[in-house]
Amino acid sequence: MLTSTYAFSGLGVSDLTAAKHFYGGQLGLELEEDMGGLRMQLPGGQSLFVYYSPAFSAAGYTVLNFQVPDIDAAVQELTDAGIQLERYEGMQFDELGISRGKATSQGPDIAWFRDPAGNVLSVLEP
Repeated sequence: MLTSTYAFSGLGVSDLTAAKHFYGGQLGLELEEDMGGLRMQLPGGQSLFVYYSPAFSAAGYTVLNFQVPDIDAAVQELTDAGIQLERYEGMQFDELGISRGKATSQGPDIAWFRDPAGNVLSVLEP
């Protein structure tokens, strides 16, 4: 039954206007108003529905990852757009705020940041 339907993921936020500015303005993603929320076009052709949630609570884990070919350039673009990177206790980060997992065989090079609602996002270079 569900194998022949259209499926999409959703992301709750506490302020739809702030989300529109962040995702469309600061990140430069294509947004379309849809069903009372925002349909966000993701790289690779997928979409994500962003909606206002009156009982919103940010997850304590990464909800959206952007795979990039050059993490240094991606982090520079984020910081140039005024986005602050997260630095988690117990982890090592370089001067740019990137955790260099490839050098230590601990996963990808990755940097985390949050949207205005507190949702955790990342850019990573596999």
